[in-house]
Amino acid sequence: MTLVCTPCDSANEVLPTSEKNNSKAGLAPLLLTVVELVRQLLEAQIIRRMEGGILSESDLDRAAESLQKLQEQILNLCAIFEIDPQELNINLGEFGTLLPEQGSYYPGENSTSPSIVELVDRLLNTGVVVEGNVDLGLAELDLIHLKLRLVLTSKPI
Repeated sequence: MTLVCTPCDSANEVLPTSEKNNSKAGLAPLLLTVVELVRQLLEAQIIRRMEGGILSESDLDRAAESLQKLQEQILNLCAIFEIDPQELNINLGEFGTLLPEQGSYYPGENSTSPSIVELVDRLLNTGVVVEGNVDLGLAELDLIHLKLRLVLTSKPI
């Protein structure tokens, strides 16, 4: 898969916009999309732990109640900012969608065209380590050196 960047003439070509232009929403759709992404990842991890017998009944009840309250708040904020909750699912072209269609994904089951949530859930379940070095500079001078090591997992380390 090759990513190609091409210049565009207007901002409308870069980001999809809803049919009704909601100027008061500002960054709300982006923030709500991130919150919904995290909510779905948390839900997937709760389901995995429930099926693994790791959660007690009281833990499961608390988690389910918290997820329900979080979802209600997301829907409430969508209503306040006049955002259709379906607009939170961003189509990423060749990469698919950010969020799975409702009812199309269950943690531990593979789908034919996984969403980003599904892929991140799989990574969290198996774990991944990413290492890298980044040098930032100007005028052929290395000014900032970063050494990164990221461990991404749902298991305690």
